[in-house]
Amino acid sequence: MNPLFARKSISQLQAEAKEQEHGLHRTLSAFNLTTLGVGAIIGAGIFTLTGVAAAQYAGPAIVLSFVFGGIACTFAGLCYAEMAATVPIAGSAYTYAYATLGELMGWIIGWDLCLEYAVGATTVAVGWSGYVVSFLGKQLGIHIPAMWCNGPPVGVANLPAVAIVLAVTVLLVIGVKESANFTSAIVVVKVLVVIAFIVACAGFVKSSNWVPFVPENTGVFGHFGWSGVLRGAGVVFFAYIGFDAVSTTAQEAKNPQRDMPIGILASLFICTALYILVALVITGIVSYTTLNVPDPIAVGIDAVGMGWLSAIVKIGAILGLTSVILVMMLGQPRIFYSMAHDGLLPPVFASIHKRFRTPYVTTILTGVLVATTAAFLPITVLGELTSIGTLFAFALVCAGVPILRLRDPNAKRPFKTPWVWVVAPLGVLSSLGLMVPLPGDTWLRLLVWMAVGLAIYFFYGRRHSKLRRQSQQ
Repeated sequence: MNPLFARKSISQLQAEAKEQEHGLHRTLSAFNLTTLGVGAIIGAGIFTLTGVAAAQYAGPAIVLSFVFGGIACTFAGLCYAEMAATVPIAGSAYTYAYATLGELMGWIIGWDLCLEYAVGATTVAVGWSGYVVSFLGKQLGIHIPAMWCNGPPVGVANLPAVAIVLAVTVLLVIGVKESANFTSAIVVVKVLVVIAFIVACAGFVKSSNWVPFVPENTGVFGHFGWSGVLRGAGVVFFAYIGFDAVSTTAQEAKNPQRDMPIGILASLFICTALYILVALVITGIVSYTTLNVPDPIAVGIDAVGMGWLSAIVKIGAILGLTSVILVMMLGQPRIFYSMAHDGLLPPVFASIHKRFRTPYVTTILTGVLVATTAAFLPITVLGELTSIGTLFAFALVCAGVPILRLRDPNAKRPFKTPWVWVVAPLGVLSSLGLMVPLPGDTWLRLLVWMAVGLAIYFFYGRRHSKLRRQSQQ
C-alpha cells in the first residue's frame, strides 16, 4: 500500500488507547465533558459574533443563520459521537481522518485543526481584551491606553490579550482536571448571565425591528438577502467548535464510550437553543444596523435602559470568553501530542510532565504562539479563518464515518450514528455549503496554510512516520 494512504485499523487505535493509559489521566466525567463543550461554544458567538454577523450579513435573519449552523452541527455531532466512542484516543478529527482516509489526509486535517484552535484562541483572546478594557473603563474608571490594548496599526501590542493567554497556559500545564473544574464553574455563571439577558430583555422586544426579517440583498453576494444568511451561518459557525474540542480529550474521559457522545451532543443542543433565543432577543430590542460592535449585548441592554445589567453581562462575557480560550488551548496541544505519537512531529511534542501528567511542551508552545499572535494581529479576519478550518474538519469526519463502517464493519461501536447513509452525506454537504459563501481571501489564507503544512509533512512527517515504517517492514 502507498504509505501516503496507509491507515490504522480501529483495533490498532483501540490498542494504542490501552497502551497509553499510563500517560494522560482519565479524570473527566460526562458532566465535565458537557461543560467543556458549553465552555467552548458559549462565548464569542453570543457575546460578539451575533451582532457583527447580523449587522454585516443577515440582519434579523441571523436567527436562521444559527439554525442552519445548528443543523450542520447536528449532522457533524452525530458523526463525531460515533467516532469518539469507537476510537477513544486523543486527537479529534485528526485521529478519525487517519483511521479512515489515510496518513496524508490525517496530516492535512491535523494541520487544519492547528489553524482552528490556535487562530480561534487568538480571536477570542482579542475579544476578551475588548470586554475587559470596556469594563475597566466604564464601570471602574480604569483606562488602559489604546496603544497597549490594540495591535498594529492602532497600537503597539494587545497586552490584556497576552496576559489572559499566559494565565490560561499556566492553568493547563498544572492539570486538565483543575482546568475542567475551573471551566465548569465559569460555565454555570455565564449560562445564568445569558438566561438573565433573555428573560430581562424579552419584554422589550419590538416586532418592528424584525421587519424586514431578511433584508434585501445589496447587489453583492453575501451582503444580506439569502446569500447573506448563508454567509452569516459560515461566519458564526466559529462559535460551534466546542464539541470538537470535547473529542480531543477522549483519553482523559473516565468512560469514553458512554461519556463522549453525551458530552458532544448535550453541549451542542444546549448551546444552539441559547444562540437562537439570544439572536431573537438582541435583534428585537434594537435595530440590527446598530450591532456592528464588539459588545452587542451590552448595546442592547443600554438601549432598553437596564444599565445595571450591563456590568453583569460584561462580567459574564469576560468569564465566558475565558473558558473558550481555555478549551481551545486545551485541544490544540493534544492534537500535537497525537501527531508526535505517530511520528509526524518530533518526539518532544509527545512529552508528558512527570508530576502534572499533561502535555506540557505543546501546551507551552501553544501558549507562546497564541500570545504572540494575539498581541499583534487584528480580530477582523480571524473569525472567518477559524470557521473555514472548522467546517473543513467537520466535512472530513462526516465522510469518514461511512467509510469506516465499510472498512471495519465488525468493530465495536458503543454509539452508532442513526441513519448514517443520510446523516453523513448531509453533514458533508452542509459543511461544504457553509464554506462556499465565505470570502475569497479566507479561502486563499486556508490554501497558503495548507501549503505550509504539506511542506512540513513531506520534509519531516513522511520520513519519520511510524505507520510508514511498519508498512515497509
